[in-house]
Amino acid sequence: MLIIGSFYGLNVYKTYLAPNVNGDQTYLYIKTGSDYNDLLSHLQNKNTLNNLDAFKKAADKMNLPASLKPGRYRLSEDLNNRTLINMLKAGNQDPVKLKFQNIRKKENFAAYMAKNMEADSLAFISVLDSTALLEKYGFNKENSYSLFIPNTYELYWNIKPIAFFEKMQKEYNKFWTDERKQKAAKLNLTPIQVSILASIVDSEALYDKEMPIIAGLYLNRLNRGILLQADPTVIFANNDFTVKRVTNKLLSVDSKYNTYKYKGLPPGPIMMPSINAIDAVLDRQVNNYIYMCAKDDFSGYHNFAENETQHNINAKKYREALNKRNIYR
Repeated sequence: MLIIGSFYGLNVYKTYLAPNVNGDQTYLYIKTGSDYNDLLSHLQNKNTLNNLDAFKKAADKMNLPASLKPGRYRLSEDLNNRTLINMLKAGNQDPVKLKFQNIRKKENFAAYMAKNMEADSLAFISVLDSTALLEKYGFNKENSYSLFIPNTYELYWNIKPIAFFEKMQKEYNKFWTDERKQKAAKLNLTPIQVSILASIVDSEALYDKEMPIIAGLYLNRLNRGILLQADPTVIFANNDFTVKRVTNKLLSVDSKYNTYKYKGLPPGPIMMPSINAIDAVLDRQVNNYIYMCAKDDFSGYHNFAENETQHNINAKKYREALNKRNIYR
């Protein structure tokens, strides 16, 4: 009896309690729609387990084939079959940490999401461009990018794009507190318009401490009905982000994003603006600046001017510095 009991105990240990992950993989990915046979094929092809037969025996006893859930599951060498199977049955995923910051276009954002999540980029773009869905929340195809507030988020790998959109909409509402909305209203801007302007400020400012100054300058131009003439919008309109010098050829592009041609804000953000840029617009510096030009020392800072005469002096210095470095585009 002792021998039989020992054999039974050893069998139970090997089947359920013995560590059974080889440590070569950090995560196990189970795609939506996969079944138990797909899982077994994956485990075998990736050589994930030390003893696949023991896993299958435990899985059958624990009814895994009927209750497998898709997701991204963290693996470790001390993981035994019972713990792993319970994890797969309960859907106890390890969330993905995503950091949204300085992503230029919706297409880049969709690609970033597809790289880290189960859904492909087309699935995310289809949601971002869904007129009915966007209108429901007060956005359109041009300004939908304003919805996404840069931050670090924890999301399940297999979240549906529509569920992701709805989660971001809730985060957007949390971000736009009554205080922020009141500040925007005092500037005669909607939250979406603040984000659009913030995207320009973010593109112009290498240093955060210049953001409120730049925001004040552009608000001066908006309030006086002066063309924004923001170089980053021209670069966006030409879809060439290698440009270091905006030329007359680039300025001729006929696009609503070309703020040298069209008055007011462009129809949507030219990048995902940072929270610092959004708050810089809301807390803009009150100044009389109308012009800005990068400093000729290439420090990343700007010279600001209240009149065209001073601006022309600053611009001439910068053009000459560009010429010395043979930068013509």
